[in-house]
Amino acid sequence: MSSSPKELTNRPELQDGQPADVLADVLDTMRLSTLVHGRFELYAPWGIQFPQSPGAHIVLLARGGARLEVEGVEGAVSLSAGDLALLPHGGAHTLRDAEGSPLHILGQGECQRARGIGSIRVGGNGARTALIAGTFRFGAAPSTLLFDALPRLIHVAVDAPVTAASLASTVQLLIAESASNSPGATVIMSRLADILLVQAIRAHIAGGQCQEHGLRALADPQIGKALALIHERPAEPWTVESLATAVALSRSGFAARFSALVGEPPLEYLARWRMTKAAQFLRESELPLSEVAATVGYQSEASFNRAFKRWGGSAPGAYRRDHRRGVSSAAGS
Repeated sequence: MSSSPKELTNRPELQDGQPADVLADVLDTMRLSTLVHGRFELYAPWGIQFPQSPGAHIVLLARGGARLEVEGVEGAVSLSAGDLALLPHGGAHTLRDAEGSPLHILGQGECQRARGIGSIRVGGNGARTALIAGTFRFGAAPSTLLFDALPRLIHVAVDAPVTAASLASTVQLLIAESASNSPGATVIMSRLADILLVQAIRAHIAGGQCQEHGLRALADPQIGKALALIHERPAEPWTVESLATAVALSRSGFAARFSALVGEPPLEYLARWRMTKAAQFLRESELPLSEVAATVGYQSEASFNRAFKRWGGSAPGAYRRDHRRGVSSAAGS
């Protein structure tokens, strides 16, 4: 049985004028999967380098302190107990108790072994630090403009004003589960890590730290509403004028403000989002191409095929077949 577009969104319909959850929509199309490596017990002097891997990384300090160094980020960041660090774009990263401490390079096998065995011990015989580390991997969906604009490092300090009580509670739950030997602890840790990913991005937006274009647009009432309309109704025949009217701005003022905050003009963003959603439908449903085309705003299957090929480099049918082959190969390996 084929899935419907509505089923694939995995989120409720808009009601009472509430805006669509754009962040949830973006992450949903990226098909997040989580691998929590586990808990590390570290004794000074210590240093660990995590292997380069695709996706995003998360580090949560449960006890003690650490220096975090991230590839592409100038200087080291000091982490205290309860602090959370998110690396949205991955990259090599190291943690040490102090500058110059000997570095232990973790292999992929060690990261996998950390799951479900309690903890991995690294270092000497000095002061103790404990941390939890994990990786978020994304599915076949191409990255989105809003996510691409995130910085290489988001640091949420336990005592920062933007650290909501809900985030602090999630942190404490994850720390407790990381030290637990109870059945299902690894599953709970993975789910809590998913929540922390969203909460860290929320804190980044709420803290006004989004200097680059992208997610900072969600903090703008009118441009955020325009994004919500695009995400909720991608098939709508939106124009710059109709979007501007919907958010009570002049056409020119809306176009300039949207481009400045989002990073591209409204109709370019709309076209990109339509293709992103179309790719999701092609991967996850058996909908005929004509229905996928209509769902994302194309009356003609031929025009949809041309637009999709310009965007992704292959025709919709070929994209679907290639993805199915890739999934089958992964399942058989």
